[in-house]
Amino acid sequence: MAIFSNTYGEEHNQMVPQDNLFNNIYSNNVYDENASIDDKPDKQMEACGVFGIYGPELDVAKLTYFGLYALQHRGQESAGIATFDGQEVCFHKDMGLVSQVFNESILSVLTGNLAIGHTRYSTTGSSLKANAQPILKETRLGKVAIAHNGNLVNTIELRQKLEQKGYSFLTTTDSEMIALAIADEVNQGKPWLEGAISAFQLFSGVYSLTIATPEGLMGVRDPYGVRPLVIGTLKSEESGQTRYVLASETCGLDIIGAEYLRDVEPGELVWITEAGLASFHWEKQQKRKLCIFEMIYFARPDSLINDESLYSYRVRLGKELAKEYPIEADLVVGVPDSGIPAAIGYSRQSGIGYGEALIKNRYVGRTFIKPTHTMRETGIKMKLNPLKDALVGKRIVIIDDSIVRGNTSSKIITALREAGAKEVHMRISSPPVTHPCFYGIDTDTQDHLIAATKSPKEIEKAIGVDSLGYLSWEGMLRATGEDPESFCSACFTGDYPIDIPDHMKQSKLLLEKAH
Repeated sequence: MAIFSNTYGEEHNQMVPQDNLFNNIYSNNVYDENASIDDKPDKQMEACGVFGIYGPELDVAKLTYFGLYALQHRGQESAGIATFDGQEVCFHKDMGLVSQVFNESILSVLTGNLAIGHTRYSTTGSSLKANAQPILKETRLGKVAIAHNGNLVNTIELRQKLEQKGYSFLTTTDSEMIALAIADEVNQGKPWLEGAISAFQLFSGVYSLTIATPEGLMGVRDPYGVRPLVIGTLKSEESGQTRYVLASETCGLDIIGAEYLRDVEPGELVWITEAGLASFHWEKQQKRKLCIFEMIYFARPDSLINDESLYSYRVRLGKELAKEYPIEADLVVGVPDSGIPAAIGYSRQSGIGYGEALIKNRYVGRTFIKPTHTMRETGIKMKLNPLKDALVGKRIVIIDDSIVRGNTSSKIITALREAGAKEVHMRISSPPVTHPCFYGIDTDTQDHLIAATKSPKEIEKAIGVDSLGYLSWEGMLRATGEDPESFCSACFTGDYPIDIPDHMKQSKLLLEKAH
C-alpha cells in the first residue's frame, strides 16, 4: 500500500485540537481565521466537487485528476485522490489547487482498478490539511474512502454517538463522521452495501458522495438531491468495455470523453463493479430540492442540468431581468465570469448593446499573501480592472448573479465611476439573499447578509449605484422551465426543506428564525 508523506488520515495519527467542538465543526474560516468580512468574497461559496471512476484497464488516477481539474471551480483549497486495487490502496492529498497537489510522478504511483477524488471548499471544518479529502478509514473488510459534497445538519449528535462507541476523530469535518459511520456498520458484520445503507439512515442533511471500497465504487445522493451527482459512461479502447464515471457536474465527464448517462437520483445508491452498474433506492425519494444556486452560479455554464446547459438558463435569467427592470442605457456589462450569460440575455431582451468593460485577471487564485494597504484601498482591481475607454461618458447596466455582503459590489461600482462611467445601474439575476445556507454553502450569519438588514433602496445607496433591481423569486423559478417546488431556494425565502437543529439556527439565524 502506498501512502505519501502529505497524506492525512489514520496512518498519521494526527489529532486536531478539540477545544471548542461547536466552533470547529461549524467553522467557515478559509486560510486566515481572522479575516474580516470585507476580505471575504461577495459570493455564495460552494463546498466541493467529487469524482469517481471504475476501470481496471484505465489510468484511473490520471482520469480522476482531469475530472477534478474540470471541477476546480467548486473548491480551491485542497485536493485528493484515492485509488483501490483490491485491498491495496494508494492515497494522496494536500492543500492547494489540483494542478499544485498532483504531478506526473505522483499520479504514476496512484494505481488501481478504481479511484475517487475531491476538490474542497470548507464549510464544515476549517481549511486545514487534516480536513482535506478523500477521508480514509479502516474496516474489517479493508479500507473505505469517501469524498463528500454537502453538509450534515446533525453532526453534533452523530459525533456523540460515534464517541460513545469509542471512536476518536482526526479531523473537524462531518465527512469523517460519514466515513466512520459506514466503517462502524461494516465492522458490525454487514457487507459493504448493507453497511453503507444502514449508515445513511443516521444522517440528516445534504450529501452527494463517491465511496471507494476494495469491492467497488458507490455514488450516493441524499433523499432531497440538494447537491448534484451525475453518471457517465466511458468506452475503454483497451478492453472494449463500457466503464462508469461519477462526477458532481457533466463538465467533469466531458473533459475525459465520457458520455452523460443520467443523474444519480435523490435517495439512490449506485454500485459500480466489474459486473456493471446496479441501482439501489435506499430511501424513499423526497420531493427533489436541487439547490437553485447550482443553476444561478455554482455549476459551470457548460454543465448540463435537466438536459440543458446552465448557460442557456442564465441567459433566460437575464431576459427575465430586463423585462422586470428595464432602464435607458448605452452599454450592458457582465461581472466576469458568472454575470456574463445573464448580461447577454439582458442585452438581447432590452436591445442595449453588450460589451466588455471589466477585465478579469484569471491567474489570481487564492493566496496566502495579503495585498499592501494601498492595494487594499484600490479595492477590486487585483481581480477586476475596468476598461476606461469603454466606459467614459457611458450609462452602464452592470449585471451580476447575486449580492451577498455588498463589499465587492460597492468596489466594482466605485471602479466603474472612477473609470468615467456617467451612470451605473446594477441588475442582479437572482432575488435578495436574506437567509444563510446550512446545506454546504459557506455563508455568514444572517446579520452579515446585506439584504437581511437593508431594503433594495438602502442597498442601492450603500453600494453607490444610480438604480438597483433584483430578479423576482417568481422570475428566477419561471426561467428554469421546471416545477418551482423542485428547487431549494431557502437562501431567498427562509423555507428550509430539511429541518435545522436549534443550535445551528442560533449560530446563523440571528435576525429571523427559519419558517
